[in-house]
Amino acid sequence: MLGRKKGAPIDKIETVIGPNTNFKGKLVCDGSVRIDGICEEGVIETVGNIVVGPQAKVAANLIAENVSVSGAVTGNIKAIGRLEILSTGKVWGDVDVGSFLLDDEAYFRGKLAMKEEVPPPEITTASSEGSQS
Repeated sequence: MLGRKKGAPIDKIETVIGPNTNFKGKLVCDGSVRIDGICEEGVIETVGNIVVGPQAKVAANLIAENVSVSGAVTGNIKAIGRLEILSTGKVWGDVDVGSFLLDDEAYFRGKLAMKEEVPPPEITTASSEGSQS
């Protein structure tokens, strides 16, 4: 499934950083992660999904298949699939994503890069097509 070495499903939450937990450092795992506590300085990386709960405060970089933010994130986010910042979510940082959803009332401050760069379409006007030099 998606080139994964282990059989853990990415939609099942396997790691929870609870509301009374303060985490600092690097977390690398194979399953999905839910953050309801505080994460400082570091990286949270998974081939699964990351869910940032409404009370969570994250000051770390996030790398995952999909990321859903309902709390506060200060750090860069890389989501191969989708990043969604829900109505209570706030993100300060640059994001590199496959697709992006920003709910009403949500907050985003940073640079957004989506998928691979696609060149803009060439624009020709009717008058330039008919004129010959």
